[in-house]
Amino acid sequence: MTASAPADPPAHADPRVPGPDGGAGDAVSSPVPPGYPGAEACSPAFTAADYRRALEHSNLRGRPLSLALRLPFCQHGCFHCARQPVVTSDRRRADAYLSRLDREMVLLGRHLDAGREVQALHWGGGSPTFLTLNQMSDLIDRLDARFRLARGRDRDFGIEIDPRDADVFTLRHLEALGFNRLTLNVLDLDPRVLQAINRPQSRGLTERLLDEAARLGFRSLDLELTIGLPRQSTEGFAATLEQVLAMAPARLSLFSYVHRPDRFPPQHHIPEGDLPGSEAQRAMRRAAHARLVDAGYVHLGWDRYARRGGGLKDAGTQWRRRVGHDVLGLGVGAVSHLEGAMARNAVRLAEFEAALDGGDLPTAGGRWLSMDDRLRARAIETLMTRRTLDLEALGQAFALDAAAELATALERLQAAGLVTRRGPRLDLVDAGTRWARELTRAFGVAGP
Repeated sequence: MTASAPADPPAHADPRVPGPDGGAGDAVSSPVPPGYPGAEACSPAFTAADYRRALEHSNLRGRPLSLALRLPFCQHGCFHCARQPVVTSDRRRADAYLSRLDREMVLLGRHLDAGREVQALHWGGGSPTFLTLNQMSDLIDRLDARFRLARGRDRDFGIEIDPRDADVFTLRHLEALGFNRLTLNVLDLDPRVLQAINRPQSRGLTERLLDEAARLGFRSLDLELTIGLPRQSTEGFAATLEQVLAMAPARLSLFSYVHRPDRFPPQHHIPEGDLPGSEAQRAMRRAAHARLVDAGYVHLGWDRYARRGGGLKDAGTQWRRRVGHDVLGLGVGAVSHLEGAMARNAVRLAEFEAALDGGDLPTAGGRWLSMDDRLRARAIETLMTRRTLDLEALGQAFALDAAAELATALERLQAAGLVTRRGPRLDLVDAGTRWARELTRAFGVAGP
């Protein structure tokens, strides 16, 4: 099974598209789509012309749209960061970037059915709250002019927030613009850890934003913590978690720090001797998982948790909406996920700007998604969300022998102790303490 570009876009209008359990069941409660294949699977052989064909093909299915905007600017240079932001204190630099985003919207719109509604919108970074309030308004106006943004209360408009760049006026403005979800990048609350990554911030900043968000009636608030940062310890992270639980967020994410100074130069400021070892990180995750479950949170898979009640119900609604969407990535380094293809924009700002100034989409690579890609993505998604996978049901959904197609991956999974197997059934070992990247690595990424 290859992923090479076909003469015509692949037809994926298969009535047997599988549900998360490998069959045609209901979607599970998880707030994000699966991450397989990752952006590293994109090939430069996939061009802007291919992306235009994929966009036009997506109109045949007419699925709702999600927009994922990358706003790369950040006022602070954090040592741990793997997003390669443009670090500057000059907010005027964002004006030219917003104009080019508008140009990208125009070029995309030429290949999209104007009747397709944008039900979900997400601003990520860098730090989206780098923008001034006027720039935020300008960007929303541009989006509204170029796309059919949903107006209903059930729309899903989210934004990532650096607590150091936001205040109560920021939240009020975001609420007025139509945002109803906030993600706060907290990382840790231990001053020693924050000092080691050049990210000073106080607990009070986060608490004030949480209080104001609750008063304004934001639908959901997700706090993000990171495991594996320098100077972290099991005891210190447990103390951070207790402080976060006292704030009672509706959702909580436990991500993992990946130390790759060869790819992300600011990480050279972090001595490897300051990093907790793999066993210490596993201990942190095990302890955090147990404490969250004890506190009334449900593990959703993909390193995410939701508090029982409104948070859990909302997470399920959000998942059901997103798995049926085509996601258009806008901005430098943004990744688009369509039903039959994925595409990635240029990751260097100068290349992104040059493509748009030349009148073309800034596509730097991509991939036509093969049956094998979709099979593996479904298997990973199912294991990470349901903790179990029925290989026979998965095979029936795709009309193939799933155990044979995934034979190498199954051997890796069992050798790594990630799953146990009983006949056609796989069960995830230590659900809630496994990182998504462990599972994805075991399945491997086929060549572009």
